[in-house]
Amino acid sequence: MNMNPDQVSSYLTKFIDVLVDYSPKLISAFIILFVGIYAIRLINRIITKVMVKRNLDPTLTRFLSDILIWALRILLFVTVIDKLGIGTSSFVAILGAMGLAVGLSLQGSLSNFAGGMLIIVFKPFKVGDTIEAQGIAGTVVEIQIFVTKMLMGNNQTVFVPNGALSNGTIINYSMQGERRADFTFSVSYESDIKKAKEVLLGVLNSNPKVLKNPAPEVFVKNLTANSVDFAVRPWAKKADYGSVFSDTLENCKIALDEAGISFQPFTIEK
Repeated sequence: MNMNPDQVSSYLTKFIDVLVDYSPKLISAFIILFVGIYAIRLINRIITKVMVKRNLDPTLTRFLSDILIWALRILLFVTVIDKLGIGTSSFVAILGAMGLAVGLSLQGSLSNFAGGMLIIVFKPFKVGDTIEAQGIAGTVVEIQIFVTKMLMGNNQTVFVPNGALSNGTIINYSMQGERRADFTFSVSYESDIKKAKEVLLGVLNSNPKVLKNPAPEVFVKNLTANSVDFAVRPWAKKADYGSVFSDTLENCKIALDEAGISFQPFTIEK
């Protein structure tokens, strides 16, 4: 296709006219873009410092910071293309449709995400706590956005979905500084119950890991058809709970045998 000089000159003139007319929008869009990028970084630093000063959970701080950055970036992108004269209504509609589709396909993940937010904000437990939930007992190693990482007593790592975790019952064994072990020891009706009580209480008082305050308790809990049931309740620091539990079982059995007290089958409550 051959073009004469007049056509070339006409096209060039039109191009220059369009460029001149469009240049203010282009320049202002670039200014908004560069200023917006700088403003986003500044806002992110300020918000992050505020969250750190308020001792917000590090996981929540990182997550909120990322959400803020992407929200501001999307807002900046929409502002720039609107300044360039490109219609944003269809673009926003597409984003809304995509968000709805993603939300419907990730309902389980969103439930876990919401559960993770609840755990981070309300803190029913923290990293290092020993908890029992969803039929699993272990130490919390890491609280992630979608799952909580736990280490069980047999050194197995378990990942519990935060959605189920936040909606279920959680037993936190570490929230308080002390923990009580509850036992039931049964002796025969022929035994001297006062002596049995003294023997059991002596075992608890002789253990240096059993706390004096709160004081350990031994009392008659129940009279069954075949035995007298004693409730034995020692208190211990959470770090000593395991050894106090096992020592109480062993030493109470030995002490009752040495005292000549008939020992019936017993049950452990906790």
